[in-house]
Parts: sequence; C-alpha cells; structure tokens
Amino acid sequence: MQQLNSYYPVICASKGTELARFFRDELGYQTVFDSDWYWHLSLPENPEVNVAIVDCHHSSIPESYRKPVQGVLLNFEMENVRDFYQHAKKQNWDILLELRDEEWGQRHFIIATPEPGVMLDLIEVIPPSDTFMEYYKNEAEPA
Repeated sequence: MQQLNSYYPVICASKGTELARFFRDELGYQTVFDSDWYWHLSLPENPEVNVAIVDCHHSSIPESYRKPVQGVLLNFEMENVRDFYQHAKKQNWDILLELRDEEWGQRHFIIATPEPGVMLDLIEVIPPSDTFMEYYKNEAEPA
C-alpha cells in the first residue's frame, strides 16, 4: 500500500455553510479552503487535525450518493471535557447525551450539529475499569 500523507473525514452535507461556520465559530477551526460547495478546515494549534464538508448535491459526488450523511459520530478527544461541557451548556448547544464517565475509559458528552445526522462526541480519556482494561492491547493502552 502507498504511504498516506494525510487523512480527514469529508462530510456530505445539505447545510455545508452552517456546518463550516459551526466548526469555525464554536470549535476554533480555521478555513483553509472555502467555496460555495466545499469547505476544508483545520485547527490552528494542530494543523494535522482537519475536517472537510462537501455539498451533498455537488457533481463531484457520485450521483447515487448525492444525499446528506446520516448517523455520523465524530470523536474529538480533549484534555478537559468538563470545561468544554460547561461551555456547550452556556452556548445552548443541543446536547444529546449528558456528560458522563464510561467504564471503557471515556468521560464524554454528545452534541448535535447544524447538519442533521452529524453528531460530535467530545471525549476525555480516563482510566478504564478493571473489567475493560483487559480489552486494551499493550501498545494501545489508554493514558
């Protein structure tokens, strides 16, 4: 297989402008490319973290797939998810799953985005319970 140079999700959206604005205004992304049908964004403090959005009706999408994405959950790991949860509540974001700790090693909450069918899971890695620790492989143990 060829060596990959980068990887990022591209979200087929019906509300691309609104979703790109959400990533910029609420999550701190910067616009790298902005047209009326494609938006590429990255984090200024970590330019390797990218997301792109394409208008689901654009001719670059195979015709049989020209529809908005449904049921996508994007994970965002961060250092202090409790503070971000408080920010989300103050911004009146649509919180689909309240902040909670999971036995498998996550403290997280899930929000809806302006694009129906796209959710963000905001995660802080925490120690897993002994029950779940056995599922982690040595090289992939949580922090």
